[in-house]
Amino acid sequence: MARKVVITGVGATTPIGGDAPTMWKNALKGVSGTHTLGDDWVEKYQLPVHFAARASTPALEVLSRVEAKRLDPSSQFAVIAAREAWKDSGITDVDGDRFAVTFATGIGGVWTLLDAWDTLREKGPRRVLPMTVPMLMPNGAAAAVSLDLGARAGAHTPVSACASGTEALHQALELIRSGKADVVMAGGTEAAIHPLPMAAFSAMQALSRRNDDPEHASRPYDRDRDGFVMGEGAGALVLEAEEHALARGARIYGELAGTSVTADAYHITAPDPEGLGATRALKAALFDARAQPEDVVHVNAHATSTPVGDKPEYTALRATFGNHVDNLAVSATKSQTGHLLGASGAIEAVMTVLAVYDRKAPVTINLENQDPEIPLDVVTTARDLPKGDIVALSNSFGFGGHNAVVVVRNH
Repeated sequence: MARKVVITGVGATTPIGGDAPTMWKNALKGVSGTHTLGDDWVEKYQLPVHFAARASTPALEVLSRVEAKRLDPSSQFAVIAAREAWKDSGITDVDGDRFAVTFATGIGGVWTLLDAWDTLREKGPRRVLPMTVPMLMPNGAAAAVSLDLGARAGAHTPVSACASGTEALHQALELIRSGKADVVMAGGTEAAIHPLPMAAFSAMQALSRRNDDPEHASRPYDRDRDGFVMGEGAGALVLEAEEHALARGARIYGELAGTSVTADAYHITAPDPEGLGATRALKAALFDARAQPEDVVHVNAHATSTPVGDKPEYTALRATFGNHVDNLAVSATKSQTGHLLGASGAIEAVMTVLAVYDRKAPVTINLENQDPEIPLDVVTTARDLPKGDIVALSNSFGFGGHNAVVVVRNH
């Protein structure tokens, strides 16, 4: 029988809280992390979108200048979240050869790459920093976390757009189940509030353009949704083989009971309108967790607030759960945090773990006129979850047709 995998530590730095407890408190209150940007480059490049969801605690308030100077902002966020999760786990001694990292990103060191390009054009090659390559490479965050914590059983970087953070948990589960590691630091990070990604996502009509009302711009399932809000930050979870956690008397948040990864093979950006790949992912994750559809009480949905993205997820949920879909407490927390791309799955997994542990479903904000084609039971006020044995899901779907689902069960 496969080893059970449990969650013993969580960490986060997000637009609604610079640590996991603050984020969770605000997620239950329904706080918006979206604000108008004051950067000169918004006007300089005449960007059509003037707002985003920045991390509420700047990295330089947590890291030393010496540390931060050698890390791209995406790696800075990763190290901050991982350190918090590690401390939260209470682990004081671990065999590094049995300790791995899976830390995902969707884009990686975009700030470092584009700043270096500007330096090259304006000042020449001698002024390009020697640390540019290790700072810009997508695996920079996983490497930084591995170095920081002494994880030698592997440092992996899933890169699957907005499914990346969830896919990191899938990979972590397999590492522990297979016996290749006893402990894994899993997470996702992103720092892409930069003029180029902002301009590119705007060009493809993916970002909301509610410049006059940014706090209400992200509105999953609302009839008037017009796109997502760019966010930044990181989420991290410490996963352990159950026997390893019990042997050291760890506090256990819950069990990572199952995961799945599928691909649509449909379109490079648009989801399959029938939600077929997402349906397969949902059903496979439940099968992996040995869970029945009626066991599930809560879903942290991908729900980006795009006109074309929200409905296929509902179609997949309906296909998976049948009439039981009406009994699911569905939270769309990107309404608060914005969309953190490769970090979103990890942050939403942290929220799902805390929802199961605290028996509370977090809030979906800005839902004023629910789309009649998406008749889900959306949580708009923090809601108690049932007592007893419960199961919750977190969904992530990304450009390229990537689908990833994690299943969390109370321990």
